Amino acid sequence: MLVIENILLALAGLKSNIMRSLLTMLGIIIGIASVIAIMTVGNSITVMVNTSMQEMGANNLTVGVSAKSTSEETTSSGLHFGPGSQRSMDTDDYLTDEMVDSFLDEYGDNIKYTLLSTTVGNGTATDGSLYANVNIIGYNQDYMDYTDLELLAGRTFIDKDYDNAQKVAIVSDYFVNNMFDGDTNAALGSSVEISINGKYYTYYIVGVYEYDDSTYSSSSTEDTRTDMYIPFDTARNQLHTLNDGYQSITLVTTIDTDSEAFADTVEAYFNTVYYSNNEDYEVSVTSMSSMIESMTSMIGNIEIALAIIAGISLVVGSIGVMNIMLVSITERTKEIGTRKALGATNASVRLQFITESVVICIIGGIIGILLGVGLGAIAATYMGYEASVSVTAIIVAVVFSMAIGIFFGYYPANKAAKLNPIDALRYE
Repeated sequence: MLVIENILLALAGLKSNIMRSLLTMLGIIIGIASVIAIMTVGNSITVMVNTSMQEMGANNLTVGVSAKSTSEETTSSGLHFGPGSQRSMDTDDYLTDEMVDSFLDEYGDNIKYTLLSTTVGNGTATDGSLYANVNIIGYNQDYMDYTDLELLAGRTFIDKDYDNAQKVAIVSDYFVNNMFDGDTNAALGSSVEISINGKYYTYYIVGVYEYDDSTYSSSSTEDTRTDMYIPFDTARNQLHTLNDGYQSITLVTTIDTDSEAFADTVEAYFNTVYYSNNEDYEVSVTSMSSMIESMTSMIGNIEIALAIIAGISLVVGSIGVMNIMLVSITERTKEIGTRKALGATNASVRLQFITESVVICIIGGIIGILLGVGLGAIAATYMGYEASVSVTAIIVAVVFSMAIGIFFGYYPANKAAKLNPIDALRYE
């Protein structure tokens, strides 16, 4: 009951001098609003990054051949003189089909897709005044299944296309609009000639997919460069790399496989079975989930650093609360003396002023939270992210406001509680 009375007294005191109360809260409001806004924007960026990387494949493992870290060479006298030399990769250093097949025989139950791709290059298809910019990419069958293109007409690649490295292609609807005036029936089965760095490649169109225009950035649809997909071995034949092997492949693990733990298994397998005698190169495995964790951690650290900087204003605001409480005690010295003369204990006087301090900070905190959420949402939206409010930050802000009220209100409250009633009544 005493606490409720103290809260009502505190609210009445704030109401009686609204301007001074608002100025007292200003530091708290600015500090908490800044922290909440920063956390909201940071949370929005984190959600966006996680969502984007999840869409890219959180359970993807990139298996790549990389140079071993070089060590310093040593002279006969034991002196070190710079990094060791590193030879260039040759065909014996690459991953081969036999290596991949052997791995899949042993761990195939953990793998859903084995993604192989290679880029032939950027080129242009021309027919008189008509033209279309393309990026030619070779995909294996697993990659085509994984990509799951939205076909508008025609078909995807069949086994014969992959086995015989047929010169067939799947083009975008933008390509058809540019070269065939949007007529997909005319496009299907037609041959197109693509010029890449002075070389010409001919393909036969077997399918048309819908281009995702959310990534559209060209000045016009006519100039937009879209992907043209061809069978993987067709691309390798044209690049003359059919027998060279792979510098990297991507494995998509099954849902029930722990990709982090499996990454270590993959790395150990290749380095033990195939690369144990290779002095210059080894296999390293990178998981998308570890990249997500690293990115999230980096953004989190930036958030914390900015929040700490913004939190400086909280300290300033807290000093303001203590200052106004000391002023309030001076103004109400006779009131304190009267209460103590009527039997109020030191504890009850102390509680009264701590309650006032806490009320000031909580009200300021609530205003700061509302302001911070609003500013954070506006900033996130302006930056192109979907606003995501940090509930944790709001809870911390409320608790922190109460803590500030108690911590910085205790000294003035304790000073008021220790006043001598006689001296307080005589105070002018």
